[in-house]
Amino acid sequence: MRASPLVYLIDASIYIFRAHFSPYVECYDENGNELSALYGFAGFLLQFMRRVKPDHIAVAHDESLFCGFRHKLCRNYKSNRELPDENLQMQLTGCGDFCSIIGLPSFSSKVYEADDIIGTIAARVRNEKECDVNIVSCDKDLVQLLKKESDCLWDYNGNRKRFRSHIIDEFGVRPEQFPDYLGLIGDSVDCITGVPGIGPVKAKKLLNQFSSLESIYLNLDKVKTSQLRGAARLTELLGKHRDLAELSKVLATIVCDIKNSEEPFSHVVLDNLVPQPVNEAVLCEFFNTYKFGPRDQERLMTLAQRVNCLLYTSDA
Repeated sequence: MRASPLVYLIDASIYIFRAHFSPYVECYDENGNELSALYGFAGFLLQFMRRVKPDHIAVAHDESLFCGFRHKLCRNYKSNRELPDENLQMQLTGCGDFCSIIGLPSFSSKVYEADDIIGTIAARVRNEKECDVNIVSCDKDLVQLLKKESDCLWDYNGNRKRFRSHIIDEFGVRPEQFPDYLGLIGDSVDCITGVPGIGPVKAKKLLNQFSSLESIYLNLDKVKTSQLRGAARLTELLGKHRDLAELSKVLATIVCDIKNSEEPFSHVVLDNLVPQPVNEAVLCEFFNTYKFGPRDQERLMTLAQRVNCLLYTSDA
Protein backbone atom coordinates (compact mmCIF):
# COMPACT_ATOMS: atom_id res chain seq x y z
CA MET A 1 0.00 0.00 0.00
CA ARG A 2 1.45 3.36 -1.06
CA ALA A 3 1.82 6.05 1.60
CA SER A 4 0.81 8.73 -0.94
CA PRO A 5 -1.63 8.40 -3.86
CA LEU A 6 0.07 8.21 -7.24
CA VAL A 7 -1.71 10.21 -9.92
CA TYR A 8 -1.01 9.66 -13.63
CA LEU A 9 -1.74 12.61 -15.94
CA ILE A 10 -1.57 11.76 -19.64
CA ASP A 11 -0.80 14.32 -22.35
CA ALA A 12 -3.01 12.86 -25.08
CA SER A 13 -1.74 14.81 -28.09
CA ILE A 14 1.76 13.34 -27.87
CA TYR A 15 0.47 9.80 -28.28
CA ILE A 16 -2.26 10.62 -30.79
CA PHE A 17 0.16 12.31 -33.17
CA ARG A 18 2.87 9.71 -32.67
CA ALA A 19 0.39 7.13 -33.91
CA HIS A 20 -0.79 9.42 -36.71
CA PHE A 21 2.70 9.88 -38.13
CA SER A 22 4.17 6.49 -37.27
CA PRO A 23 5.02 4.18 -40.19
CA TYR A 24 4.42 1.27 -37.81
CA VAL A 25 0.78 2.07 -37.03
CA GLU A 26 -1.63 1.47 -39.90
CA CYS A 27 -5.38 1.31 -39.63
CA TYR A 28 -8.15 2.10 -42.10
CA ASP A 29 -11.91 1.90 -41.82
CA GLU A 30 -14.05 -0.28 -44.04
CA ASN A 31 -14.14 2.50 -46.65
CA GLY A 32 -10.38 2.96 -46.70
CA ASN A 33 -10.30 6.12 -44.56
CA GLU A 34 -7.39 6.67 -42.19
CA LEU A 35 -7.90 5.59 -38.56
CA SER A 36 -4.28 5.20 -37.45
CA ALA A 37 -4.30 8.03 -34.88
CA LEU A 38 -7.43 6.72 -33.17
CA TYR A 39 -6.35 3.09 -33.35
CA GLY A 40 -2.83 3.78 -32.08
CA PHE A 41 -4.03 5.98 -29.23
CA ALA A 42 -6.66 3.43 -28.22
CA GLY A 43 -4.06 0.67 -28.15
CA PHE A 44 -1.67 2.84 -26.14
CA LEU A 45 -4.29 3.62 -23.49
CA LEU A 46 -5.37 0.00 -23.08
CA GLN A 47 -1.79 -1.23 -22.87
CA PHE A 48 -0.99 1.52 -20.37
CA MET A 49 -3.94 0.55 -18.17
CA ARG A 50 -2.99 -3.12 -18.33
CA ARG A 51 0.64 -2.44 -17.45
CA VAL A 52 0.30 0.32 -14.86
CA LYS A 53 -3.05 -0.47 -13.21
CA PRO A 54 -3.47 3.12 -11.98
CA ASP A 55 -5.63 4.04 -9.01
CA HIS A 56 -5.91 7.66 -10.17
CA ILE A 57 -5.61 8.90 -13.73
CA ALA A 58 -6.70 11.68 -16.09
CA VAL A 59 -6.21 12.32 -19.79
CA ALA A 60 -5.75 15.90 -21.08
CA HIS A 61 -6.61 16.76 -24.70
CA ASP A 62 -5.71 19.85 -26.74
CA GLU A 63 -8.59 21.68 -28.41
CA SER A 64 -7.38 25.28 -28.13
CA LEU A 65 -5.16 25.57 -31.22
CA PHE A 66 -5.47 29.17 -32.49
CA CYS A 67 -8.32 29.94 -30.06
CA GLY A 68 -6.66 29.69 -26.64
CA PHE A 69 -5.76 32.58 -24.34
CA ARG A 70 -2.08 32.49 -25.38
CA HIS A 71 -3.02 33.24 -28.99
CA LYS A 72 -4.82 36.36 -27.81
CA LEU A 73 -1.57 37.45 -26.17
CA CYS A 74 0.62 36.59 -29.16
CA ARG A 75 -0.69 35.91 -32.67
CA ASN A 76 2.56 34.21 -33.61
CA TYR A 77 2.28 31.60 -30.84
CA LYS A 78 2.34 28.10 -32.40
CA SER A 79 1.82 29.68 -35.82
CA ASN A 80 3.85 26.80 -37.30
CA ARG A 81 0.98 24.39 -36.60
CA GLU A 82 -1.89 23.49 -38.91
CA LEU A 83 -5.48 22.82 -37.99
CA PRO A 84 -6.41 19.16 -38.45
CA ASP A 85 -8.20 18.18 -41.64
CA GLU A 86 -11.68 16.66 -41.53
CA ASN A 87 -10.44 13.09 -41.17
CA LEU A 88 -7.98 13.85 -38.38
CA GLN A 89 -10.55 15.99 -36.56
CA MET A 90 -12.92 13.04 -36.66
CA GLN A 91 -10.22 10.85 -35.13
CA LEU A 92 -9.42 13.44 -32.43
CA THR A 93 -13.08 13.49 -31.45
CA GLY A 94 -13.01 9.71 -31.33
CA CYS A 95 -9.98 9.76 -29.03
CA GLY A 96 -11.91 11.82 -26.49
CA ASP A 97 -14.96 9.55 -26.76
CA PHE A 98 -12.80 6.45 -26.39
CA CYS A 99 -11.44 7.66 -23.04
CA SER A 100 -14.95 7.90 -21.62
CA ILE A 101 -15.94 4.48 -22.96
CA ILE A 102 -12.99 2.78 -21.29
CA GLY A 103 -13.66 4.57 -18.02
CA LEU A 104 -10.92 7.20 -18.00
CA PRO A 105 -11.57 10.77 -16.85
CA SER A 106 -10.62 13.04 -19.73
CA PHE A 107 -10.70 16.80 -20.15
CA SER A 108 -10.29 19.40 -22.87
CA SER A 109 -10.81 23.14 -23.29
CA LYS A 110 -11.19 25.75 -26.02
CA VAL A 111 -9.30 28.26 -23.86
CA TYR A 112 -6.60 26.31 -22.05
CA GLU A 113 -4.05 23.83 -23.35
CA ALA A 114 -3.54 20.27 -22.18
CA ASP A 115 -0.51 21.50 -20.19
CA ASP A 116 -2.76 23.86 -18.22
CA ILE A 117 -5.27 21.09 -17.61
CA ILE A 118 -2.50 18.84 -16.30
CA GLY A 119 -1.03 21.67 -14.20
CA THR A 120 -4.36 22.60 -12.63
CA ILE A 121 -5.32 18.99 -11.85
CA ALA A 122 -1.88 18.36 -10.35
CA ALA A 123 -2.18 21.44 -8.15
CA ARG A 124 -5.69 20.52 -7.02
CA VAL A 125 -4.91 16.95 -5.99
CA ARG A 126 -1.72 18.08 -4.24
CA ASN A 127 -3.75 20.61 -2.25
CA GLU A 128 -6.25 17.92 -1.35
CA LYS A 129 -3.75 15.29 -0.25
CA GLU A 130 -0.04 14.55 -0.35
CA CYS A 131 0.34 13.01 -3.83
CA ASP A 132 3.01 11.81 -6.21
CA VAL A 133 2.43 12.92 -9.79
CA ASN A 134 3.61 11.10 -12.91
CA ILE A 135 3.08 13.13 -16.08
CA VAL A 136 2.94 10.82 -19.06
CA SER A 137 4.49 12.82 -21.88
CA CYS A 138 7.81 13.71 -23.49
CA ASP A 139 7.03 17.45 -23.70
CA LYS A 140 9.84 19.29 -21.94
CA ASP A 141 7.55 22.22 -21.06
CA LEU A 142 5.87 20.01 -18.46
CA VAL A 143 9.03 19.67 -16.34
CA GLN A 144 8.01 22.87 -14.53
CA LEU A 145 5.28 20.81 -12.83
CA LEU A 146 7.71 18.48 -11.06
CA LYS A 147 7.42 19.68 -7.46
CA LYS A 148 8.61 16.69 -5.43
CA GLU A 149 11.63 14.47 -5.88
CA SER A 150 9.23 11.56 -6.52
CA ASP A 151 7.34 13.37 -9.32
CA CYS A 152 8.40 12.49 -12.85
CA LEU A 153 7.90 13.17 -16.53
CA TRP A 154 7.45 9.75 -18.12
CA ASP A 155 8.03 9.25 -21.83
CA TYR A 156 6.09 6.01 -21.89
CA ASN A 157 6.98 4.90 -25.42
CA GLY A 158 10.64 5.74 -24.88
CA ASN A 159 10.58 4.06 -21.45
CA ARG A 160 12.31 7.08 -19.93
CA LYS A 161 11.43 8.70 -16.63
CA ARG A 162 12.89 12.10 -15.79
CA PHE A 163 12.86 13.35 -12.21
CA ARG A 164 13.83 16.76 -10.84
CA SER A 165 17.48 15.75 -10.58
CA HIS A 166 17.55 14.79 -14.26
CA ILE A 167 16.16 18.17 -15.30
CA ILE A 168 18.80 20.00 -13.27
CA ASP A 169 21.53 17.84 -14.81
CA GLU A 170 20.17 18.28 -18.35
CA PHE A 171 19.34 21.99 -18.41
CA GLY A 172 21.28 23.41 -15.47
CA VAL A 173 18.16 25.03 -13.96
CA ARG A 174 15.53 23.84 -11.49
CA PRO A 175 12.19 22.67 -12.94
CA GLU A 176 10.34 25.67 -11.48
CA GLN A 177 12.77 27.97 -13.34
CA PHE A 178 11.84 26.51 -16.72
CA PRO A 179 9.44 29.34 -17.70
CA ASP A 180 12.23 31.83 -16.91
CA TYR A 181 14.66 29.75 -18.93
CA LEU A 182 12.32 29.68 -21.95
CA GLY A 183 11.61 33.37 -21.44
CA LEU A 184 15.29 33.96 -22.10
CA ILE A 185 16.14 31.43 -24.81
CA GLY A 186 12.71 31.06 -26.42
CA ASP A 187 11.23 27.88 -27.86
CA SER A 188 11.16 27.41 -31.63
CA VAL A 189 8.74 24.47 -31.30
CA ASP A 190 6.03 26.83 -30.03
CA CYS A 191 7.23 29.99 -31.82
CA ILE A 192 8.24 31.64 -28.54
CA THR A 193 10.87 34.29 -29.30
CA GLY A 194 12.78 34.75 -26.07
CA VAL A 195 15.64 37.27 -26.04
CA PRO A 196 17.50 37.30 -29.37
CA GLY A 197 21.17 36.58 -28.78
CA ILE A 198 20.76 34.70 -25.50
CA GLY A 199 21.24 30.94 -25.61
CA PRO A 200 21.10 28.11 -23.08
CA VAL A 201 24.58 28.71 -21.60
CA LYS A 202 24.00 32.39 -20.80
CA ALA A 203 20.43 31.72 -19.62
CA LYS A 204 21.62 29.02 -17.23
CA LYS A 205 24.32 31.28 -15.77
CA LEU A 206 21.89 34.15 -15.34
CA LEU A 207 19.32 31.99 -13.57
CA ASN A 208 21.90 30.35 -11.36
CA GLN A 209 22.90 33.83 -10.19
CA PHE A 210 19.57 35.67 -10.13
CA SER A 211 17.00 32.82 -9.84
CA SER A 212 14.20 34.32 -11.98
CA LEU A 213 13.51 36.62 -14.92
CA GLU A 214 12.05 39.23 -12.57
CA SER A 215 15.18 39.14 -10.41
CA ILE A 216 17.37 39.53 -13.50
CA TYR A 217 15.54 42.72 -14.47
CA LEU A 218 15.67 44.05 -10.92
CA ASN A 219 19.45 43.57 -11.01
CA LEU A 220 20.46 44.64 -14.52
CA ASP A 221 23.17 46.83 -13.03
CA LYS A 222 24.66 43.75 -11.37
CA VAL A 223 24.41 41.79 -14.61
CA LYS A 224 26.41 44.52 -16.33
CA THR A 225 29.21 44.39 -13.74
CA SER A 226 29.16 40.61 -13.33
CA GLN A 227 31.91 38.22 -14.39
CA LEU A 228 29.71 36.80 -17.17
CA ARG A 229 31.44 36.86 -20.52
CA GLY A 230 30.06 39.70 -22.63
CA ALA A 231 28.19 41.13 -19.63
CA ALA A 232 27.78 44.59 -21.19
CA ARG A 233 26.32 43.20 -24.42
CA LEU A 234 24.13 40.81 -22.42
CA THR A 235 22.72 43.71 -20.40
CA GLU A 236 22.04 45.62 -23.60
CA LEU A 237 20.13 42.67 -25.10
CA LEU A 238 18.09 42.17 -21.94
CA GLY A 239 17.16 45.83 -21.77
CA LYS A 240 16.30 46.10 -25.46
CA HIS A 241 14.10 42.98 -25.51
CA ARG A 242 12.50 43.12 -22.08
CA ASP A 243 8.94 43.02 -23.48
CA LEU A 244 9.78 39.92 -25.51
CA ALA A 245 11.34 38.21 -22.52
CA GLU A 246 8.38 38.89 -20.26
CA LEU A 247 5.85 37.83 -22.90
CA SER A 248 7.86 34.69 -23.65
CA LYS A 249 7.81 33.71 -19.98
CA VAL A 250 4.04 34.19 -19.80
CA LEU A 251 3.57 32.03 -22.91
CA ALA A 252 5.83 29.32 -21.45
CA THR A 253 4.23 29.31 -18.00
CA ILE A 254 1.70 26.54 -17.35
CA VAL A 255 -1.39 27.85 -15.58
CA CYS A 256 -2.05 25.83 -12.43
CA ASP A 257 -4.77 27.81 -10.68
CA ILE A 258 -7.67 27.83 -13.13
CA LYS A 259 -11.05 28.37 -11.46
CA ASN A 260 -13.87 28.37 -13.96
CA SER A 261 -17.27 26.74 -13.49
CA GLU A 262 -17.39 26.02 -17.22
CA GLU A 263 -14.11 24.04 -17.11
CA PRO A 264 -14.76 20.67 -15.39
CA PHE A 265 -11.04 20.01 -14.86
CA SER A 266 -10.79 23.13 -12.68
CA HIS A 267 -12.82 21.61 -9.85
CA VAL A 268 -11.83 17.93 -9.86
CA VAL A 269 -10.95 16.03 -6.70
CA LEU A 270 -9.02 12.79 -6.31
CA ASP A 271 -12.19 10.69 -6.29
CA ASN A 272 -13.02 12.02 -9.77
CA LEU A 273 -9.81 10.47 -11.10
CA VAL A 274 -10.58 6.85 -10.23
CA PRO A 275 -10.83 4.80 -13.46
CA GLN A 276 -13.98 2.80 -14.14
CA PRO A 277 -14.51 -0.50 -16.02
CA VAL A 278 -14.61 -0.53 -19.81
CA ASN A 279 -18.18 -0.45 -21.12
CA GLU A 280 -17.82 -3.31 -23.60
CA ALA A 281 -21.29 -2.89 -25.15
CA VAL A 282 -20.70 0.80 -25.86
CA LEU A 283 -17.22 -0.05 -27.13
CA CYS A 284 -18.78 -2.37 -29.73
CA GLU A 285 -21.04 0.47 -30.86
CA PHE A 286 -18.00 2.75 -31.04
CA PHE A 287 -16.19 0.30 -33.33
CA ASN A 288 -19.24 0.14 -35.59
CA THR A 289 -19.61 3.92 -35.67
CA TYR A 290 -16.02 4.36 -36.80
CA LYS A 291 -16.21 1.32 -39.10
CA PHE A 292 -13.15 -0.47 -37.73
CA GLY A 293 -12.21 -3.62 -39.59
CA PRO A 294 -12.86 -6.97 -37.87
CA ARG A 295 -9.23 -7.70 -37.01
CA ASP A 296 -8.62 -4.26 -35.49
CA GLN A 297 -11.89 -4.49 -33.55
CA GLU A 298 -10.91 -7.88 -32.21
CA ARG A 299 -7.47 -6.72 -31.07
CA LEU A 300 -8.77 -3.68 -29.22
CA MET A 301 -11.70 -5.56 -27.68
CA THR A 302 -9.34 -8.29 -26.44
CA LEU A 303 -7.17 -5.66 -24.79
CA ALA A 304 -10.23 -4.00 -23.24
CA GLN A 305 -11.50 -7.31 -21.85
CA ARG A 306 -8.08 -8.03 -20.35
CA VAL A 307 -8.11 -4.63 -18.66
CA ASN A 308 -11.56 -5.33 -17.21
CA CYS A 309 -10.47 -8.76 -16.02
CA LEU A 310 -7.21 -7.53 -14.53
CA LEU A 311 -8.46 -4.37 -12.84
CA TYR A 312 -12.10 -4.91 -12.03
CA THR A 313 -12.79 -8.59 -11.55
CA SER A 314 -13.00 -9.39 -7.84
CA ASP A 315 -10.88 -12.53 -8.10
CA ALA A 316 -8.30 -10.94 -10.49
